[in-house]
Amino acid sequence: MASPESIHLAKAFSRLLGWTYFLCWSASFYPQPILNYRRRSTHGLAIDFPTINVFGFVSYAISTSTFLFAPLIRLQYAARNPLSPDPTVRFNDLAFAAHAVVMSSLAYSQFWGGLWGFTVGKRQRVSMPVAGIFWGSLVAVSGVVLTVVGKGRDGGRDASGWAWIDVIYSIGFVKLVVTVVKYIPQVWVNYKRQSTVGWSINQILLDISGGVLSLLQLVIDSSLQDDWSGLTGNPVKLGLGNISIFFDVVFILQHYWLYRRAGKVKEDAQEDGSERPLLGQAYEEASTR
Repeated sequence: MASPESIHLAKAFSRLLGWTYFLCWSASFYPQPILNYRRRSTHGLAIDFPTINVFGFVSYAISTSTFLFAPLIRLQYAARNPLSPDPTVRFNDLAFAAHAVVMSSLAYSQFWGGLWGFTVGKRQRVSMPVAGIFWGSLVAVSGVVLTVVGKGRDGGRDASGWAWIDVIYSIGFVKLVVTVVKYIPQVWVNYKRQSTVGWSINQILLDISGGVLSLLQLVIDSSLQDDWSGLTGNPVKLGLGNISIFFDVVFILQHYWLYRRAGKVKEDAQEDGSERPLLGQAYEEASTR
């Protein structure tokens, strides 16, 4: 059994990791809007990315805040995880989510040419698949709510059946879906243009640093509980870190290896359609095969 001193040190190190990942992930939101401002243009940035980012981080903020402050949700979590009754969600997770909502909204607003005076491509519009994910996620969460109301024991308060914690988990899973989907259009944009011009690599370097530190904090917090269910009990943070790291590696390879020799491409990329909503474009191409 670990000594009280080592436990205290581990908790302090966990807090350090948590706020360091908060700083890295939070800082990763600044390079792209700053780059857009300097270029006075959003060309090179897929509009699907900031659009669905807002939706995803609102979901994440709801999930983290309830695990931190909702007594019913915390009781239901403890009932399902008796060996590690305290959620591994930390205040720095909520602080990151709240900051991310603000910065994602700022990045999305830069596609409003009249507001910022930026050059925005005529085809830079939200794709139908992304719109479908938005409405589909709302329908799915609503379905879970109705299931809890209709089939939950004691009005959804009994954690042994369908309970309100399942609604919170479903909202958290929306963030995971968004995290997977949001990166794909930008990977496709970079591939179509054979360039990463207009896409800030600095945000990716900060993002991958935050992802690694976030996972380290989760591992330490779970180990302190002497039960690894803290990992599975916080699937959003676990999945968010792993998915982000995977796509960050893809972007790093694109920037420093695949397209490192690419010069400055035309700002007006409408000729080859690379500024169209990428998920929609991919869907259209697939449907013609």
